[in-house]
Amino acid sequence: MARTKAGLGPGIRLTDFISLGVLGRFIPVELVRSVLARLGRQSIRQRDLPAEALVYYIVALGFYAGVSCDEVLRCLSEGIEWVMGQGARIRLAGKSAISQGRRRLGSSVMEELFQLVARPLAIADSQEPTLGAWYRQWQVVSLDGTTLEVADTEANRLYFGRPGASRGRSAFPQLRAVGLVESGTHSIFGAQAGPYDQGELTLARTLTRLLKGGMLCLADRNFLGYEFWQQARSTGADLLWRAKKSSRFDVLESFEDGSYRSYLFSHPELRRRHKAGQEVRVIDYELKGVESEEPFYRVVTSILDPRQAPAEELATVYSQRWELENALDELKTHLRGPRVALRSKTPQLVFQEFYGLLLAHFCVRSLMHEAAHKAREDPDRLSFTHCVQVIRRKLPISGSFSPSGSADLPSASSD
Repeated sequence: MARTKAGLGPGIRLTDFISLGVLGRFIPVELVRSVLARLGRQSIRQRDLPAEALVYYIVALGFYAGVSCDEVLRCLSEGIEWVMGQGARIRLAGKSAISQGRRRLGSSVMEELFQLVARPLAIADSQEPTLGAWYRQWQVVSLDGTTLEVADTEANRLYFGRPGASRGRSAFPQLRAVGLVESGTHSIFGAQAGPYDQGELTLARTLTRLLKGGMLCLADRNFLGYEFWQQARSTGADLLWRAKKSSRFDVLESFEDGSYRSYLFSHPELRRRHKAGQEVRVIDYELKGVESEEPFYRVVTSILDPRQAPAEELATVYSQRWELENALDELKTHLRGPRVALRSKTPQLVFQEFYGLLLAHFCVRSLMHEAAHKAREDPDRLSFTHCVQVIRRKLPISGSFSPSGSADLPSASSD
């Protein structure tokens, strides 16, 4: 989709639509300055657009994919005191100055900020746990991949590549990404991105470090393999992954709930010799009357005792993997905008913008989780689109925080 310079309409200021206080609250300026200093990206001399302001500018771009760069910068120029402290000022800069500043900043700052800020949001309090985030004692998370279109420039074409299409090739180069999402809150707390031809499994290997004991990780059939299963299980997390229909699992012991004990092998020869296998439990089930879904499902779990997690319950839990699809849809459609490519012209700035978009999504989801927990609601009951509109419209700069110090939270309305 071609980009045109866009504003917000006559008589409307961007400062009426976005709350920098929300960004500063979930991405503290002290943390921003610490990361800038550690990576040697802080502003050494006084500039019209300091490095700290650039960080918030890039996150703000995530809220306004269809709005021109200088319009978003105008917001920063009027409200930066709410983030960087009293007396902070920036001057309006042209596109050239903005581009130079972004190149100086690079992508590592935004990536490290995302790694430090993003986290699972669910509260495990025994009296008031986050609703919808748990299955029995397990915190449910999901692993999956997606693609995003990026600006069609020579640099992006050479680095990212583009998928084939029925007639020639697709219109835009594409970035491939894999994410870890907390299913109950839709918080994307881990992500890794690369060129289109880089496999999801390769990207996913870097994310297993975020798994831990007490988690139940859901994943689609493309991730099931002996080595990656072992890597994920070594973290202490339990797994519930779908298997391909063609996968072979010998029935070694059948259980009353219909599941059965089997082994996952790294090679067919080892299966024939019954050596070096990983013990698993397999559940086969059908989805009847659901036209949009395949009728037969086979999932494999590391929870070997059916009394701890009955087969019917695990089949229901696996359906929560689609919460990850919803989270990615929020990122790609409701936040970025449908059919809108990332605007950056070079690979380094694409990654910078990508992590800025993830930080914007995390800010929205953090606000929604606070609202849901306060109202004792499941976060799924709140509208993501409504919350984005609240951040853009209802929380102007001077109203980002109420006099009591609490944020003006969105109500639990459905989309």
